[in-house]
Amino acid sequence: MPRALLIVLDSVGAGGAPDAAAFGDEGADTLGHIAAACASGGADRQGLRRGPLAIPNLARLGLSQACELSTGRPLAGVARPDEPLGQWGVARETSIGKDTPSGHWEIAGRPVPFAWGYFPNTHPAFPPELVAKIVAAAKLPGILGDSHASGTAIIEELGAEHVASGKPILYTSVDSVLQIAAHEETFGLERLYELCRIVRPLVDPLRIGRVIARPFVGTPDGGFTRTGNRKDFAIPPPDGTILDRLAGASRAIVTVGKIGDIFAHRHTGREIKPHGNDAVLTATLEALRALPDGGFVFSNLVDFDTEYGHRRDVAGYAAAIEAFDRRVPEIEALLGPGDVAVVTADHGNDPTWSGTDHTREQVPVLAFGPAVVPGAIGLRTTFADIGETLAAHLGLPGSGPGRPWSFC
Repeated sequence: MPRALLIVLDSVGAGGAPDAAAFGDEGADTLGHIAAACASGGADRQGLRRGPLAIPNLARLGLSQACELSTGRPLAGVARPDEPLGQWGVARETSIGKDTPSGHWEIAGRPVPFAWGYFPNTHPAFPPELVAKIVAAAKLPGILGDSHASGTAIIEELGAEHVASGKPILYTSVDSVLQIAAHEETFGLERLYELCRIVRPLVDPLRIGRVIARPFVGTPDGGFTRTGNRKDFAIPPPDGTILDRLAGASRAIVTVGKIGDIFAHRHTGREIKPHGNDAVLTATLEALRALPDGGFVFSNLVDFDTEYGHRRDVAGYAAAIEAFDRRVPEIEALLGPGDVAVVTADHGNDPTWSGTDHTREQVPVLAFGPAVVPGAIGLRTTFADIGETLAAHLGLPGSGPGRPWSFC
């Protein structure tokens, strides 16, 4: 039986979403703007990278053609082979959102069937009755923050007061999230996780997608730094994802990175959660090497989003894409005769865009493997086509709105 690998490059969008204006993102183009900055010398950084975006492996699989299909523009400074060696195309999100859960659930075959709830960009941002319930249920002395904020900025602003008072820092963004920052040592990491578990059902009636634990360490004098112990507490996805179907067929499932959190740990098989893109990819390759026939590995590389997109770090984002590109041959080397790998994204996070939040974009789709016939797969009108195509490849029953294309 064939095996399959699905890698989500978190936030590596390809622009061109027809409804981007409704999200304030008309013209956003994560890959296109990064490539343009690299080609013009605007993403050079001493000791990190310089020159045009160097992604020869993704280019030979068809990434530039995919971006051109999405926006009408090839990637500046990136090779564009006449006949790519992979299948290439673009997918469009139908869910109403531009965040991680909606993107991943739709990729897995199930678009979000409801509109997410959001907190207003006001101060306070959270309903007073919600704050009162959180304080009472968790026996807190109060909260800090209560606003839209950058996670790194708010811990610098309020970290010292948090340590002194014991009040956790609660904040949000334009996404459907409630984030809770607390010091790993003075507040306690397990206590932070338990606080998130308490808050999760309290925000369910508001349709908030994720409650996110954002632990940090440090001192008021030396500064504070977020750690790799982030944990997401998400609403469970709709029934019928590819993970549900794999579990129903008793197939081997390995999820790497934050996939377990995104899918509320439902049918996420053996979960591996390394810290950092390189470690996640290494764990992904190890999982693929040991994967039995009919099995599935599902990975998320979150650094593109958290370390570079949200921080509007163009050079760092470009270097991270180049680092992934250098490891594509390792993926190819582990694919057996019937195996297939799909590389895609869940939304955009254009580091040249205003603000610090996600951008509503279409995403590239690249598929490759020994038996995959190269060529264009066109514009897929829902991310769900990805999950349905992988399900068909693995011999699972079809379900939901996605329409599979053929790998062969």
